[in-house]
Amino acid sequence: MKNLKYIYISLGILAFTACNDPEDVDLEPEVMAEALVELNAGSADFSTYVSLGNSLTAGFTDNALFIAGQENSIPNLLSTKFALVGGGAFSQPLMNDNIGGLLAGGTQLEGFDPRLVFGGAGPVNLADVIGPVDPTTDIILNNPTGPFNNMGVPGAKSFHLLAPGYGNAANLAAQLANPYFVRMTGTTPDARILELAMAQSPTFFSLWIGNNDVLGHALSGADGTNPMTDQPTFDFAINTLVTTLTSAGAKGVMANIPYVTTIPHFTTVPHDPIDPAENDFAAQVPTLNTVFGALNQVYTALGETNRIVVFSDSTNNAVVIKDEALIDISAQITGAFNANPGFPVFVTQLGLPEAAAPLVASLLGTAYGQSRAATENDLLVLPSSNVIGKVNEESFAAFSAANLPPAVAGQFSVEGVTLPLADKWVLTPEEQDEINAVTTQFNATIASAASAAGLAFVDANQLLQDLASGGVTDGDFTLTANLVTGGGFSLDGVHLTARGYALMANEFMKSIDATYETNFEASGSLFNIGNYPTNYSPALQ
Repeated sequence: MKNLKYIYISLGILAFTACNDPEDVDLEPEVMAEALVELNAGSADFSTYVSLGNSLTAGFTDNALFIAGQENSIPNLLSTKFALVGGGAFSQPLMNDNIGGLLAGGTQLEGFDPRLVFGGAGPVNLADVIGPVDPTTDIILNNPTGPFNNMGVPGAKSFHLLAPGYGNAANLAAQLANPYFVRMTGTTPDARILELAMAQSPTFFSLWIGNNDVLGHALSGADGTNPMTDQPTFDFAINTLVTTLTSAGAKGVMANIPYVTTIPHFTTVPHDPIDPAENDFAAQVPTLNTVFGALNQVYTALGETNRIVVFSDSTNNAVVIKDEALIDISAQITGAFNANPGFPVFVTQLGLPEAAAPLVASLLGTAYGQSRAATENDLLVLPSSNVIGKVNEESFAAFSAANLPPAVAGQFSVEGVTLPLADKWVLTPEEQDEINAVTTQFNATIASAASAAGLAFVDANQLLQDLASGGVTDGDFTLTANLVTGGGFSLDGVHLTARGYALMANEFMKSIDATYETNFEASGSLFNIGNYPTNYSPALQ
């Protein structure tokens, strides 16, 4: 495998990032340059600003929540501009460090890890660069005290903002609570996110929610373990949120949901990452083509030529994937091999006795009943780069239990080569279409709710599509959706960098200008995105 070398260009990245360490950037609210015209609040009242949302409004970046990221969150950035026209104090549930990760009673919470950093060739865990790290944010021992103006809760879906007990630690075991919201509920553990927001009597709000209603499904490769929210539930949540937030006359701004298929988490790993020059792969090609040659004959006989796999010893090779949209022909493959008098001879070429032929036929049928070579239309999720070309331990154990020798068990357990990549690693075109169709429907709900309530609206979906299709220029900087080098997306490929958040904050202010006759843009009050980093130093703790 290429060990991620096909994704990043190290020397270029080192030059690109050298001047972007946090210590080189003033993270304090910037002093506004001489205004073109005097800044005014138009018809908006920013005296009590509250933001509701998820990780994108909490300041999540590099796969973690930490102080520096929170300070550069969209709501916190906006609050510094709102303060210039009557906005009040803005409080956030700050983490305890710049490490990221969460503890519960001193124990690391699974899935809530320290942040990623740039390791010279790509994203790596912080500990891989600086050694052991000790997160200090403990949801049982040291939660901050609210109320909080930034009610962005990483991981929250639309309906979670209405759910009682979502911040109650007693509900964590049943997966009905969110550790990040547990930090925010204080003495009212069953309070709803919307309830805590309304308790502050907001005069202005921002609402960017709904991403996780589709994102979780996409991140799991659409394997069904994290289904998308159904339309009636989403509609009810959005309309309830808007009706409640505007019930006392508050004005606000909403943003829609990006197509997840335009973000680098899904567009970085190519469909053909297997370089024959790596790990002596070229030497294995004849054997692989012998195995797949037998399968290809069956595919051809069944009229399933779209499933044919042929490896090359001179050009990059596509991974082999499992495509659940394909008809399962496991039984046909097994039957064809068992009926072929030459198959036992083939089995002996694998170092097995002829008597093992029925077992091998069954194993091959099960493994390749819904497999095919990936195409450029398939999207591999970013974590797939960590498994492609490696031996799957579960598969190895299963083959070993079937009395295959260890060498053979290993040969048939190589992820993306002899073992088709599981559904969780790939978004097929059909899955992409489904996700984008639901996103479009959800976005129609958001746009309709914003319009009916007279709220400002940010087309975040279009902005991120622009990042992915050539880039967005703001001042002297052009951001793209390329992982690491593009400057817009952080190392997790999902969340924005501080510079990306500053770009988005400018879009929020432009939409507020258009709706409430403020003049953030005309007065020269937008952010200079160059003042915000594209990465954080590993030394930042």
